[in-house]
Amino acid sequence: MSQASQASGISVKARRAPRESVFAERFALFAECLLTGVWIALAALPLVTYPAAFAAGARHLKRCTAHEGGGLREFVADFRSAVRGGWIAGLAGWGAALAVAVDVQAVRAGLPGGPFVGAVGVLALIGLGVAGLRAAASWEPGARWRALFADAGRRTVLDPAGSFLLIGGLAVVVCSTWFALPLAVPVLGAVAAAAVAVEERYRRR
Repeated sequence: MSQASQASGISVKARRAPRESVFAERFALFAECLLTGVWIALAALPLVTYPAAFAAGARHLKRCTAHEGGGLREFVADFRSAVRGGWIAGLAGWGAALAVAVDVQAVRAGLPGGPFVGAVGVLALIGLGVAGLRAAASWEPGARWRALFADAGRRTVLDPAGSFLLIGGLAVVVCSTWFALPLAVPVLGAVAAAAVAVEERYRRR
C-alpha cells in the first residue's frame, strides 16, 4: 500500500473518530438525564423537597457536562445541602398551587370575574414553575433560596425565549403524567438538563 493511500486511510479514520465520540458522549448524557430523572423523582417523594431534588439533579448534570467526577453520593450530598432551605420553597409552591386550584373552582362555580382571576392564577403558577426551575439550575451550596428565586424571577421575564423552552418542558411532564405516570419520571431529568442549558445560555449572552 502506498504512502498516499495510508495517509488517506488515516485521514478518513481521523474524521470518523470525532463523530463517533460525539455521538457516544451525547448518548451517555441522554442516559444520564434519564437516570437523574429517577433520582429527582425519588428525592421529591416527600412532596416539599422537589426544589432541592431539582437543584441536586441540575448540579449533577453540570458535573457530567464538565466531565467532572460525581455520582449518587454527590447527588445525595447536594440534596441534603439544598433541602435545608429548599423545603420552605417547596411548601410555598404547594401553597401557590392550592390558591390556583381555588381560583379554578371559582371559575367553575361561575362567580363574577372568575375566568379572569383563574387565568391570572394559572399564568402566575406557570411563571412560578419556570422561576423555580431556573433557581434550582443556578443553585450552589450555601446559596439562599429567597435570593435565588428573586434573581430567577427577573431572568424569567428578561429571557422569554428560555422561559418558553422551560414551559414546553413542563408541558411534556404534564402530558407524560397524564398518559402514563412512569414516563414522567425520566423526563424530569431532561427538564433539569433544559434548565441548566437555559441558564448557561443566559449567562453567556
